[in-house]
Amino acid sequence: MKKKKQNQENYLDRIPSRNEELQWETDNSGIVTLLIENKGIMNRIAQVCFKKPKISYVHLDEMGSFIWLLLDGTTSIMDLGPKVSEKFEDAETMLYERLAKYVQILESYGFVKTQR
Repeated sequence: MKKKKQNQENYLDRIPSRNEELQWETDNSGIVTLLIENKGIMNRIAQVCFKKPKISYVHLDEMGSFIWLLLDGTTSIMDLGPKVSEKFEDAETMLYERLAKYVQILESYGFVKTQR
């Protein structure tokens, strides 16, 4: 039977920061839109042959936009919790699980980077 590592990392202690190469903008109501440039040979073929756009727009919802603006590279996921809870009272249900999953998804797409 394998023993668990003594010093397992808590994902909530990670500090997310926005990918500096990624362009984004906010509208008047504070909603964030990520501008994703479709690069690479396959994307170029799709743009020419199938009229696919050079830039895709990812619109975050109100909570996602609020969290995005807090990702400054100095605040841990754990420290984001009280700020999100204060702004969105209904977000308290499974708040930290939701925050961790949201950051993991952003990280999987390369929109954010996390550091220990």
